[in-house]
Amino acid sequence: MKLPSRSKAYMIPEYSLTGDLLSFLTCNLQYRYQNKGTLPPSKPVQRWFGEFIHGVMEEAYLQWDSDKKQFPWNWKKDIRPIEDMIDIRLQVDGLYPYDEDLFYSLLNSELSFEDLNEHDHKKLASARAEKAINVWGPHLFPLIDSTELLIKGIRNMPNYDEKVSRSNYYGINGVVDVLSSMKINKNINQSNLDNYNNKIIEFLKKDPEFRKKISNYSHGDEYEIIIDYKGMKRPPEISNNKFNNPWENHKQQILTYSWLRSQQEDAKPIFAGIIFYLNELVPSKEDLILIQEEIAHDMTDNAIDYGKFASDVELIMNWSEDDKAPNLSEEFKIARSIRIINIDDEEIKDSLNKFDNVVFKIESSLIKEIKGCKIQEAWKADSDERTCNACDFRTFCKNNSVKTKDIKIP
Repeated sequence: MKLPSRSKAYMIPEYSLTGDLLSFLTCNLQYRYQNKGTLPPSKPVQRWFGEFIHGVMEEAYLQWDSDKKQFPWNWKKDIRPIEDMIDIRLQVDGLYPYDEDLFYSLLNSELSFEDLNEHDHKKLASARAEKAINVWGPHLFPLIDSTELLIKGIRNMPNYDEKVSRSNYYGINGVVDVLSSMKINKNINQSNLDNYNNKIIEFLKKDPEFRKKISNYSHGDEYEIIIDYKGMKRPPEISNNKFNNPWENHKQQILTYSWLRSQQEDAKPIFAGIIFYLNELVPSKEDLILIQEEIAHDMTDNAIDYGKFASDVELIMNWSEDDKAPNLSEEFKIARSIRIINIDDEEIKDSLNKFDNVVFKIESSLIKEIKGCKIQEAWKADSDERTCNACDFRTFCKNNSVKTKDIKIP
């Protein structure tokens, strides 16, 4: 009796919104080495802080949810143990900050939160974590319905070819926090947004598109708002990088999150997404340089009334790299740290089409490589000077936008 051979394993490629979409758009070739190969970055500061701040906010919420501890939290007693716990988790996963000789503790340091510079990554991360918890925690935590919720969906493989494509479907996944109208109404007593004492509700109330949705909202019908945190400064609306526009990419990410959440059985209509740019609460010198440039060249978005913050703008524009960090107002930093993205069905479709296009490019490059094409011929290395300067693969990259002789080793 002849036994039948085992059928070929069927694999559905899985893509995440941060690990794949944003990484690929930053640089195709860097994405290949870091995400599809075994060459993680030697100094994964951005990734470390992103994972760190997500973990800190999740653990802080869980602790608040268990005993409703009042704010502000004490850094040494309440926040540092959380930071240490998350840092140990990240070390297990092989993620470390830039300099292992730096310590979290500010107690024996002459540096204040305002004096930290961009090289004190652990200390800077700690300062931002403390601010994130004490600035946004009192307003955010009471509204959270689900934290670190894994959302997944499946889409048709773009330009599917039975003879070429690896699969006729691909999966998308992401992780978000979810706010519910039930929590908003229960904790804020806020059915029509006419009265409010919550900063998040305050920003939502000022958003015209959200106000329009609320006006058509039937009291008793539930809705949701999805939340994401970014361990970076608020990006400019107008980008100098012709290959990558973080402002648009982040909007696309939230819109795709909205679609993914809508695929879940317990999902409610999603009215908006909120991104918290947590670097804005404690900006580094590098952040301030970029903010200064963006304001000078009118690259900022219209969601913030910079005329209202004329004194902060003046401090930034008169600031020099050699000076102490300007004493910006809390109101200004808070306004720059929150971004509301309204959910529109047509924009969701456009976002999904863009994600399909990214997946198609990734799959095409993978197939070229499988067929024997050299890595640097299968994957493009289109990026900006800043990305190239920080890339571990710049010395042997054929398409490096920065000549090797001009590179400054950080």
